[in-house]
Amino acid sequence: MKKTVQILIYLLIFTSCKNDDIIVADTEEENLAFISAVDISKYPEISNTNSIFYDLDENQKDFLTILKEKGINTIRLRLWVNPVNEHSGFNEVKQFSQSLKTHGFKTWLTLHYSDSWADPGQQNPPSQWQGISFSALKDSVYNYTKKVMQEMQPDYIQIGNEINTGILHPYGDLATNHQNFIELVQQGSLAVRERSMDCKIILHYAGIEHADWFFTQVNQIDYDIIGLSYYPIWHGKSLTALKTRMQELSNIHNKKILIAETAYPFTLEWNDWTNNIVGLDEQLILPEYPATPEGQRNFIRQIKTLTKELENGIGFCYWGAELIAWKGNQSTDASPWENQALFDFNNKALSVLNEFE
Repeated sequence: MKKTVQILIYLLIFTSCKNDDIIVADTEEENLAFISAVDISKYPEISNTNSIFYDLDENQKDFLTILKEKGINTIRLRLWVNPVNEHSGFNEVKQFSQSLKTHGFKTWLTLHYSDSWADPGQQNPPSQWQGISFSALKDSVYNYTKKVMQEMQPDYIQIGNEINTGILHPYGDLATNHQNFIELVQQGSLAVRERSMDCKIILHYAGIEHADWFFTQVNQIDYDIIGLSYYPIWHGKSLTALKTRMQELSNIHNKKILIAETAYPFTLEWNDWTNNIVGLDEQLILPEYPATPEGQRNFIRQIKTLTKELENGIGFCYWGAELIAWKGNQSTDASPWENQALFDFNNKALSVLNEFE
């Protein structure tokens, strides 16, 4: 009898270890956990000013701890190739990524392939890549992306940022050099795949207008997730249209989908003398979402809800969560976003943070 029990136990253990379906299911469930993310790319610079933050109960607390306690599980960071200072450069982002991992966050890196901002209006190559041959440029994209993967090991990575018009202009201008654009993005994707099959690749488009055309252009590229920016000031004021378009894109291209960037103001007031991007009622979705703490919270609640209701919706990311007026209220060159941060003008956490739980 004892021998029979031992054999049964052995068979049970052996069968469990050999059951690939069980292992795959667990891994798949983990990979599909809803992404509750914030972009805090400016935080390393802000932290140098010794800014003090407070949680919802007005207790002074570490900034990252506040985020973690409210259910944020992923941090998105931009990466510039050779910025004018260390901020958003390789060393700063690498160090910050390591710190974030020790806090238990997943990391999501946005490779701009530029020395500064890359977006639909500008996709300038890094200075050290300008004037080289197209073949050398492809090698540069591959080697740079490979280095990022080796040294930072992100959980999610974007090949470019808001690449509506392509990357690395004029080489990869989507309007004039379509095939070059495809080859450049493929080099980035290849570098990721060769280093990790777990890191998920995101292609990021700003807005929903013409997004169907764009993602048809990139069908031959190896990637995992459709990422969209959605700001009412630029991308329309219908959340119903947003949801409909997201579902269509996901169905047509058979991809997971998320909101890669969004934000909303809790006030139209200013806390420094840097011009704010959003400051008028006409830029809002009214009357449903006024520029109040509750309006901000309700907007994000709806963004989360509509994304979860999608068949393949996997998350959202709030951009500029950290962008308080960190240089003081007289600064003219600090934050154009302090009225859209996740902390009020006294650096106290806003109620919108409850929606990340």
